[in-house]
Amino acid sequence: MQDAINHLSQEKIFGTIIATYGLPTVPSRPQGFQTLVLLILEQQVSIDSAKATFNKIKAQFPEMLPEDLVQLSEADFRVFGVSRQKAKYIGGLADAVLTGQIDLDSLPHKPAEVVREELIKLKGIGNWTIDIYLMFCLQSPDIIPLGDIAVVTTIRELFDVHTQEAMATLAQSWQPHRSTATYLLWHHYLCKRNRKIDYSL
Repeated sequence: MQDAINHLSQEKIFGTIIATYGLPTVPSRPQGFQTLVLLILEQQVSIDSAKATFNKIKAQFPEMLPEDLVQLSEADFRVFGVSRQKAKYIGGLADAVLTGQIDLDSLPHKPAEVVREELIKLKGIGNWTIDIYLMFCLQSPDIIPLGDIAVVTTIRELFDVHTQEAMATLAQSWQPHRSTATYLLWHHYLCKRNRKIDYSL
């Protein structure tokens, strides 16, 4: 990570974040089915809310295997607080794993672009989910999730850049360390708001 920090610190704003708040946490989650379920739950809701729902499911199914969740109906999922749409996504993911449509165990051995191509085929798995999976689970070093509200908000605030196209252009100068840049942006966003996030499963 030090090489990434040295590179990014050449950008004054990143240097200021580090000087003000220290180094960021590098989130890590195990790769596989459970993390993808949690990421689906995290879509468009707070991390705390998603984690509470995830824990309800895990209390019933401690191993949370695809074969456990594929059998659940929308009504079953609703008992855990899962919306109808996300129930379909989770059920579809479980089915894709069980039928061999996706081999999650193979993903750590593939380039990020190939992982994205394979996961994007699954309904309910979009670029934000894939970006976070690549960063947290596969430790991909050069991801900038421009579908993430905190990232977009912080870039607007600190760099006065307002369109996604302009943000993508700006982030090119952070290559090949855009993941660490993202951690710094999140770090600023959370510290400024006096918030902490538990990224564990």
